[in-house]
Amino acid sequence: MELLGVADGITAEGHLLVPCAGLPDIGSAVYDGRRRRVGTVKRILGPVDAPYASVAPDGTGAPGLKGVQLFFDGSGQDGKAKRRNRRD
Repeated sequence: MELLGVADGITAEGHLLVPCAGLPDIGSAVYDGRRRRVGTVKRILGPVDAPYASVAPDGTGAPGLKGVQLFFDGSGQDGKAKRRNRRD
């Protein structure tokens, strides 16, 4: 597991904003220090040299995670969007 960063704030949608120490893929699982899954990376935003990750929390624990060090595992969708009913 790699360090994602420290949860900095909460968006209006209830997602955590985390300044990225390591760059995760969209869809990567996010864990706290006790290796308990706390959410999923939904978006990467901000400038290229200092990006933020938007993490959708599992359950209602977003306010309790502010200021907590978070980690990611990198087994997401490898940056590819989900394909639905695509015909080539």
